[in-house]
Amino acid sequence: MSVGRVPVSPGGFRVGIGSLPVRLGRLALGDVRDRVRRPAYAVTLLAAVLLGYLAVPQPTSHWVILQIGDFRGTYNSAYVGVATAFAAALWLPLAGFYVVRNALAKDERSGVGRLLAATPLRTTGYFAGKLLSNVLVLVSMLGVLAVTAVVMQLARGESYRIDPVALLKPFVLIALPLMVVTGAAALLFESLPVLRGGVGNVVWFFVWLALVLGGQRPDAPLGGIGVHGAVASMADDLAAQHTRVTGEFSLGFTYLEQPLRTFVWHGFTPEQGFVLGRVALVLAAVALALLPALWFGRFDPARGGARGATAGQRVQEAVPGTVPGPPQPHGPTMTTVHRPLSFLSPATATPPGATYHRLVLGELRILLQGVAWWWWTGAALISIAGLCVPTAGAARVVLPLAWIWPVLIWSRLGAQRHEHGVQALLGSYPAARHRALAEWSAGFALTGATGSVPLLRLAMAGDWQGVASWAGGAVFIPALALALGSLSRTHRLFQALYLPLWYCVFNGLPLLDYMGATRPEGRPAALSPLLVAGLAALLLAGVVAAAGPLRRAPAVS
Repeated sequence: MSVGRVPVSPGGFRVGIGSLPVRLGRLALGDVRDRVRRPAYAVTLLAAVLLGYLAVPQPTSHWVILQIGDFRGTYNSAYVGVATAFAAALWLPLAGFYVVRNALAKDERSGVGRLLAATPLRTTGYFAGKLLSNVLVLVSMLGVLAVTAVVMQLARGESYRIDPVALLKPFVLIALPLMVVTGAAALLFESLPVLRGGVGNVVWFFVWLALVLGGQRPDAPLGGIGVHGAVASMADDLAAQHTRVTGEFSLGFTYLEQPLRTFVWHGFTPEQGFVLGRVALVLAAVALALLPALWFGRFDPARGGARGATAGQRVQEAVPGTVPGPPQPHGPTMTTVHRPLSFLSPATATPPGATYHRLVLGELRILLQGVAWWWWTGAALISIAGLCVPTAGAARVVLPLAWIWPVLIWSRLGAQRHEHGVQALLGSYPAARHRALAEWSAGFALTGATGSVPLLRLAMAGDWQGVASWAGGAVFIPALALALGSLSRTHRLFQALYLPLWYCVFNGLPLLDYMGATRPEGRPAALSPLLVAGLAALLLAGVVAAAGPLRRAPAVS
């Protein structure tokens, strides 16, 4: 190792004593190389490809993501680019936030943060490098979307002429500033004690919701999410073509009775005020990202505050209301225990199935460990509300509230063994499939307990269709959490996917209603309970089938 240099990531990049841009570049590139190796990044890229596909539906499709009245543009480069950029502006700030929001925790967990604190790199420079890293990761998702847009334009067959400038302009002016805002918000959330854990993940969902809804208004500050300039240009082109438009601009997944009519749109030339607003948005985001340097503790435990917590406390902060335990050592320890060999003899071993109920109780204790009194108080208040409202209200309002309250606890399923660093120990368990089933059973018990009052009200009212929908949701939620946690090895993926899914149900979208809360005529107009239960069974079967091979895989030091 060269004198005056320290490694900053498993990728091997170094932060030296050279110029500030060089140091920031090395820090950011090392971070990016580490992040792109993670399963969550691959899942997000696949989701970006799917988003690009949905943004440019079949010409005869009844589902659209962008419309102006009853019109859409022909699928040329300008329209495909702006439709895909709008989709990115709508959804990538939500998904991308959960991908990049572990920048500070990763450095503290690996010990690299303390090494960086001893270098000449200033705190503002450190946060600038982390912001650059976040933005590069998010821009890579935009790049995948841009490539997908080209493929979709050719696949739809309405125009085979590729105009790179018209296609990429919306990505640069509309989507890119929002990626900077997302990367900055992730750093700010992670530097604040209240928001650095799972609570911040939930708070961001509602912040994102306010941004995408309020940011579409023409008078939104700094241009909002940037859609107004392109929409005004489309309206002008429609008026120039003497086309009468019925309805308003809509951005988001919408089902139509009839396919949209088309018009030719060749793109927009942004006004100076629009461009200045986007630049101002980027500068404001950079200032927001550098703001935590005022209180950041530079990974010094003696200073507490921003990042002075120990590894054990960081894990507990992922669940709302956890009670911090005693500090844990930063390095691995090992204690040798001498036992007679007969302790492991087959004659005294207990068959795994004989103690399954103990395993379930143990998993339930682990799942609920450290949950504070206020969380239980909130769950009790929701249950009391379920007893006081009419039966329809219990199913329509109380049940969704009951099944969003434990979201941070559900998200531990499948992920906590990786986040706590005990996967190697659990790998020696003689029946890994029993452990996976027990973990799901613990999640099912939590789901059933929190939703028990709405279930009781439905049964007392004789609404057996509602009871069946409740049962389908009760088996689906822990199966989804366990599958996503096992796949991504982090609690953030479930939170990122479940919150929008729950919001769609709460807003009465029957297509995604997995719990039977949508009741236009007093009966659930939701997904078939058998379909929901079947999907849950497939997810659980996948986790159980993978448990054995993963257990036998050699451990990676």
